[in-house]
Amino acid sequence: MKNDSTFLDQFSPYFSKIDEELEGIFTTNVSLIADIGRHSLLGGGKKLRPLFFILSCRLCNYNEDDMYSLSTIFECVHAASLLHDDVVDNALLRRGKSSANKIWGNFAAVLVGDYLFARSARIAIDKKHFKLLRAISDAAIKMSEGQALEIVNAYNLKMTKSRYLNIITWKTAELISAACSCGAILAGEKMETIRSLRRFGLNMGIAFQIIDDLFDYVSNEKETGKPEGNDIREGKVTLPLIYLLVNLDEKEKNSLQSLFKSAKTSKKDYIKFIELVNSNGIIRKCRDEAQHYAEMAETNLAIFPDSQAKESLLELNRFIVERTY
Repeated sequence: MKNDSTFLDQFSPYFSKIDEELEGIFTTNVSLIADIGRHSLLGGGKKLRPLFFILSCRLCNYNEDDMYSLSTIFECVHAASLLHDDVVDNALLRRGKSSANKIWGNFAAVLVGDYLFARSARIAIDKKHFKLLRAISDAAIKMSEGQALEIVNAYNLKMTKSRYLNIITWKTAELISAACSCGAILAGEKMETIRSLRRFGLNMGIAFQIIDDLFDYVSNEKETGKPEGNDIREGKVTLPLIYLLVNLDEKEKNSLQSLFKSAKTSKKDYIKFIELVNSNGIIRKCRDEAQHYAEMAETNLAIFPDSQAKESLLELNRFIVERTY
């Protein structure tokens, strides 16, 4: 597959229209809200969630004028969750630049996150798409539960793979799933079609987050826009670490626990930790796991006839596993 940016270039016409609609989100007279909102919504990011929604609409033959304005709902919810996440994690970088909470402070970042959640709901209400609003609200509830579950399990070296999959399904895959299924909901499709797109988005979203978590061990700050070993510093127990723990004896686990929670852990320690993951075949195992979910997602589109929209969704599904950032 082509490199990431080159591959996504084919969707530039979609992204341009999405950006046009995002520019119109800020009807507020409060400049702080507009500044932080534009920093979060228009300052990078792939905007895959609104793209999934638009392609799912086209897959179901929905091509009404409100398609692009409705697509912004998914980017608003996503951006709002990132604003809140960065406050929780005390993050200093987001997408290779200073995070909103670093520039404007935690209070302002949280409030603008709240604003974006409220604006996303208002867009759906103004268009009188209440089934859409319910699906997005359900996804937002799951996202909150997933983030809370992740906090509860910080530094928990006994966390199971099953619990990890629950966390990433709720915090990431549910919104991607909603973006895909809402295309079918908007088109008035039957329940079988809605469920197929929902499952497609859910499996693709799980694959997406597994690869995202892998980047903490295989990529650098320039590629990912966040410091190397960032998840480890924040105590996030992700799939690479879960697989590593299977190979360690009790003494090694206790040593790792001390390293994991120590305030004195140096960058050199983190690098050694990352090297340990890279030397045990764990990277390949994680990629295989992500590929498994991507393949399941592909089967979920089997009920749809061949079309350009279907091919684009399948290409994006493959891209998610093969991407480098």
